Amino acid sequence: MTMTDPLGDMLTRIRNAQMRSKTKVATPASSMRGRVLEVLASEGYIRGFSRVDHDGGKAEFEIELKYFDGAPVIKEIQRVSKPGRRVYASVKNLPRVANGLGVSIISTPKGVMADHEAREQNVGGEVLCRIF
Repeated sequence: MTMTDPLGDMLTRIRNAQMRSKTKVATPASSMRGRVLEVLASEGYIRGFSRVDHDGGKAEFEIELKYFDGAPVIKEIQRVSKPGRRVYASVKNLPRVANGLGVSIISTPKGVMADHEAREQNVGGEVLCRIF
């Protein structure tokens, strides 16, 4: 079966696992998912992730979710740019999430990064998702 939105699938898996208070969740591996997970880990929204290679050439990311006082650190995770409607923003129009308390993940020509890092490097790009 072909998946039309692999990044949206990963975000939904994270959201569903946190609703069930799971400590880990697995998702198929890809380079885009790996770059988004690196941003989530560096911003402190997940504990970390590791790549697990299976027989037959299939690989998965095992994501360790993060909780604080029994509540998930990620309160809301939302896909912004979708396959049916891509959302782009220039550096002047990069969205702020919860007045700077949250993070937008942006795919720029210089790589996938958080919105505050994109402002520092003065680049815009595709707004992938929003985390609060």
